Amino acid sequence: MPFRNRIQAAQLLAERLLEYRGQSPVVLAIPRSAVPMGEIISEALGGELDVVLVQRLRAPGRAKVAIGAVDETGYTYLDEQVPRQGISETYIAAETQAALALLRSHRALYTPGRPPIDPAGRIVIIVHHCLLSGGSLMAALRAVRARHPARLIAAAAVGSPLTLTQLVADEAICLEVPAFFYAVEVFFKDFSQVSDAEVVSILRRSHHRAAPAA
Repeated sequence: MPFRNRIQAAQLLAERLLEYRGQSPVVLAIPRSAVPMGEIISEALGGELDVVLVQRLRAPGRAKVAIGAVDETGYTYLDEQVPRQGISETYIAAETQAALALLRSHRALYTPGRPPIDPAGRIVIIVHHCLLSGGSLMAALRAVRARHPARLIAAAAVGSPLTLTQLVADEAICLEVPAFFYAVEVFFKDFSQVSDAEVVSILRRSHHRAAPAA
């Protein structure tokens, strides 16, 4: 079924995650699209909200085609087809460095003055709007797994069956798993873009809500 918007998808995901309410989960959203979803889920579960930053690595000469992704720590996930595409290690290294510079600027913009929330020993829910190729979520999951969460959950509105089998998560929740999946916009009646300003506002609002409890 098509979702009305991200809000509805997030509300439905929150219902599937209610067993974690009261356990102070960390909800990590992949910007920018999933951040409004993360806010709804973190509020419903009484958790903390932050972003997990990953950046797509672009194919040479095809900026809209991803060959993988990199996270803030420098962990790189490459699509299994990359070795067959003849892409040089020099190109991948340069693209990775450019992506890391962008991630540093995003962290400074989104959460200035405070470090990322430490997921060690916590229940962590990584939220994304979709799992198509899975590159961004794969990188995010591996980065968080390396920091030893107590439990790691992937949550998405829609995803491909193959990608779901490849996730390095303790649990994966996906509302829609169509046999054929080629564009996320097909599954949302309203899939308007989320701006950096919206992300900053949501994270600031969430941080202020969590501060008294902390």
